[in-house]
Amino acid sequence: MTSSPHSHKVNYLSAINSLLATGLSVKFHIEMGKIIFTKMSGAGNDFVVIDKKLNTNFKTSAELVQNICDRRNGIGADGLIIISDSLEYNFIMNYYNADGSTGSLCANGARCAVSYASETGRLKDVTAKFISNEVEYRAEIVNNSEVRFYLNPPKKIKYNFKIKTAGKLISANFADTGSPHVVIDINENKEVFNMLDSVQVELLGKEIRNLPEFSPDGTNVNFVDVKEDIVHIRTYERGVEAETLACGTGSVAAALIGFVNRNLTVPIQIIPKSKEKLLVNFEVENSKVRNLSLTGPAKIVFTGEMKL
Repeated sequence: MTSSPHSHKVNYLSAINSLLATGLSVKFHIEMGKIIFTKMSGAGNDFVVIDKKLNTNFKTSAELVQNICDRRNGIGADGLIIISDSLEYNFIMNYYNADGSTGSLCANGARCAVSYASETGRLKDVTAKFISNEVEYRAEIVNNSEVRFYLNPPKKIKYNFKIKTAGKLISANFADTGSPHVVIDINENKEVFNMLDSVQVELLGKEIRNLPEFSPDGTNVNFVDVKEDIVHIRTYERGVEAETLACGTGSVAAALIGFVNRNLTVPIQIIPKSKEKLLVNFEVENSKVRNLSLTGPAKIVFTGEMKL
């Protein structure tokens, strides 16, 4: 027998309410140096979600974020999401990269936060309005497994310029979709790249991420291969300092670049390393991007507690 999406949500909400109802549980976990968490995945981009309702005295630091996201000695994740309640919005999301840095948008993380908010009864319907790192966003639950997140228009796009990596000049593009992204089409650099699977993403990504022209904050780096109007992508993420299985803002950047450079038709399908499909949709009016969205899977993997 399979459970309905409604019963799944009720069961999850009941579990959290049970934890809150014990009275001593939240206080005990904090005083004893423990946190209650939920592990989530957005198309393979994975996050630790900490609900302030369950961890009322939780205070973060760069070192603590690093410890929690450590894949050997912690829970393991690409980033940390803290969910807080708000009178004006459905919730407030504070996002931290695995290295403890913050300030930029994480689109897959936002989709996971919306899914978590839905599971915990914070949404009145399928729509969400929330704050992430002091910026307002909106999203909607598409179905039991997918969330559509609406991004703000790109802050900056630059096409077809040259950068140097591995001792060679290659063609690159750039888009700031809430986080800065270099997008490199391997088909425009056939003298350097053969197949997407053979690209040394971590070696080259680290080098490009730290190039002087992207200082002082650096950039994320995406390598793409467009086949039959589908964008296959691998991403080196700043703040994780490694290749991740998916990157939401990187997928959006690649779609926007592909729309111009390769005349791709929207919506644009993106296949990240995880092979979990993402969909980027938008409209262009008077050379301005409108209704920019990222749709894809967001799910709870497991819940638990961690000793700090």
